[in-house]
Amino acid sequence: MKVDVLLGLQWGDEGKGKVVDVLTPRYDVVSRFQGGPNAGHTLEFAGQKYVLRSIPSGIFQGNKINIIGNGVVLDPALFKAEVEALEASGHDLTKRLYISKKAHLILPTHRLLDAAYEKAKGDSKIGTTGKGIGPTYTDKISRNGVRVGDILCDFEKKYTIAINKHKAILAQYNFEYDLKKIEDEWFEGIEKLKQFTFIDSEHEINNKLKENKSVLAEGAQGTMLDIDFGSYPFVTSSNTICAGACTGLGIAPRNIGEVFGIFKAYCTRVGSGPFPTELLDETGDSLRKLGFEFGSVTGRPRRCGWIDLVALKYAIMINGVSKLIMMKSDVLDSFKTIKACVAYKINGETVTEFPYEITDNLEPVYKELAGWETDMTKMQNEKEFPVQFNDYIAFLEKELQVPIYIVSVGPDRAQTIVR
Repeated sequence: MKVDVLLGLQWGDEGKGKVVDVLTPRYDVVSRFQGGPNAGHTLEFAGQKYVLRSIPSGIFQGNKINIIGNGVVLDPALFKAEVEALEASGHDLTKRLYISKKAHLILPTHRLLDAAYEKAKGDSKIGTTGKGIGPTYTDKISRNGVRVGDILCDFEKKYTIAINKHKAILAQYNFEYDLKKIEDEWFEGIEKLKQFTFIDSEHEINNKLKENKSVLAEGAQGTMLDIDFGSYPFVTSSNTICAGACTGLGIAPRNIGEVFGIFKAYCTRVGSGPFPTELLDETGDSLRKLGFEFGSVTGRPRRCGWIDLVALKYAIMINGVSKLIMMKSDVLDSFKTIKACVAYKINGETVTEFPYEITDNLEPVYKELAGWETDMTKMQNEKEFPVQFNDYIAFLEKELQVPIYIVSVGPDRAQTIVR
């Protein structure tokens, strides 16, 4: 068997959680391979709404195995809150959620460092979620991290060494803080973590493949936030692309199967950074209101704009996407005209390849298409799609050279149409 990978192709918030939930019945294992609690995957079904931050989105479907992989960074306090919220809704996770020993822990001082670094940047701040993600990955790369497996061996010593290093850095920034409260909550989270099984996830996943079991790898954030290939430096701290599934789970490239690329029918972005098709007008406001575009973790309003096919083609190429999934098609239901960016003009020159750097002198080149002006939220299959929407799909497939496999026409699990 192969590992299928599902990931976002834009700046995150594409709707990955819902699609993982929909696809989970065909898989034996669902595993998160990178990111941390800065990623909020929203799922809606049976009149309930859930936001998952660290737990894989396959947790609601039957008795599937869900794994938090080694590429994930985990905050015990936030993990405890997430688990307890699900337990209160009647979901017992201890027998179907496993955690890699090699996943790194977000320490209480990582959040403080995150805040100190952002404050020091002033106007050039990245716009992080403040969850300590960047400092945790920094410690991982500099070989100063504390891992989940360390809880089982000489934990207090390793924790104290790491915390003292962070305190020394915070002193250099003259950053004032109260560590005790967040530290108490953090250690309560450690006790909650101990209720779960810690595993060597690379062995577990590869053994499942040998047993002919099917595995879905779930990504967080989006391709344009990748640490190497995103709009640097306004990116996250991990590899959000398909290659990240190999390093974040310990699987060989030859074991990658289908690559599902998720995108919205338009574009959004949270925080700072370039956004070529951003709309700072009534159209942008309409997209935000109709799409309820507010961060599921931070609550921050998302910046909105038309779909960017230059960036999308780039993301498809980097990931080797084999099937596309278009989300929030229904948000465009009321628009008379829809635009798609097909090229950029930079210093008077038209370019169709995503450039090294997005600057203020970039101008998007748009193609206009007729809107369908039809409520699609109640539609059950593609035979009901209006002609103009089918034209939009055909246009995208021709431009992107990859088939659109699934279309979402609303937030609920049932509002998902497989073509």
